[in-house]
Amino acid sequence: MSDTSHSPEIIDAMGQPCPMPLLMLKRALKKANAPRQYLLKSSDPHSEIDVTRYCQIQQLQCQPQKISENEFHYLIESM
Repeated sequence: MSDTSHSPEIIDAMGQPCPMPLLMLKRALKKANAPRQYLLKSSDPHSEIDVTRYCQIQQLQCQPQKISENEFHYLIESM
């Protein structure tokens, strides 16, 4: 059963070209001292490849969602 009382930490990378969305995610993960969820928001369509591949390599759960042509969200859960 997951704890829904905690909102994911939002990482706003809107307007940032690749590889900034991925670098911002890496920074947030490095600061974390406990498992948590992150919501990465990006406007770069290339971020999907970078973020999903990184999450696979790091064994993180990632749920990508295309909000619009210029907005992509990734719900990432660290273990």
